[in-house]
Amino acid sequence: MSGTPVLATQGLTRRFGGLVAVNDVTMSVPQGQTLGVIGPNGSGKSTFINLVTGHLRPTKGSVLIDGKDLTDAKPWVIAGARVARTFQIVKPFRGMSVRENVAVGILYGPEGTGRMAPALRAADEVLGEVGLGGSGDKAPGELSVADARRLEFAKALALRPRLLMLDEVMAGLRPAEIEPSLALINTLKAGGMTIIVVEHVMKAILAVSDQVMVLNQGTLLMTGSPREVLSDPRVIEAYLGQKYAQRQAGGEAGA
Repeated sequence: MSGTPVLATQGLTRRFGGLVAVNDVTMSVPQGQTLGVIGPNGSGKSTFINLVTGHLRPTKGSVLIDGKDLTDAKPWVIAGARVARTFQIVKPFRGMSVRENVAVGILYGPEGTGRMAPALRAADEVLGEVGLGGSGDKAPGELSVADARRLEFAKALALRPRLLMLDEVMAGLRPAEIEPSLALINTLKAGGMTIIVVEHVMKAILAVSDQVMVLNQGTLLMTGSPREVLSDPRVIEAYLGQKYAQRQAGGEAGA
């Protein structure tokens, strides 16, 4: 099993009427790697995550987790395969405390025992990991934007995933608020977790990614190292823009 990718897709496609949101995407991620996913708004990044995690059914193609075909599996079956994801729009359980939000994943996740007291203690540990150690008794609505995104991160980690998919978990955060999330991602990666990071924050992508996958209009434009991707003319034209290229050229000239 060591040579089997944690995630692989073959010809993954999703159509909404005449719109092809994800178009024939074939890719794979080996264990312990972090894959950054970038692309313009509407390029299919969130749709791709929804297809992998069972929130959307593919029009065609396949999704394999650890070599097992889970193409049409329900989200809870995918979660049972130790795949967790965050949502771009945070979705806490409003009638529960922050601690209880995290405890749900621990109680009912793949390693859950159904015992509340140890689940609450474990939830506090996870909250500490994401920087919410003192917020367990709060209601989700009391959290700042940054802390609400940290809660979304904690809820995913509560499932003890092998594959963690982060959908713009750092969107809207200030640079000082991003750094702890980058450090946590690198710590999780060092522990062997496989991570897919969808972000528009290029600093974040560069800081954590082993490989970067670029989507454009639902199509896989390229996959490569961060350096290869960010210097590719197709990526500059489709996503980064000429101003980015000029800044890079200026930096190299002054180096």
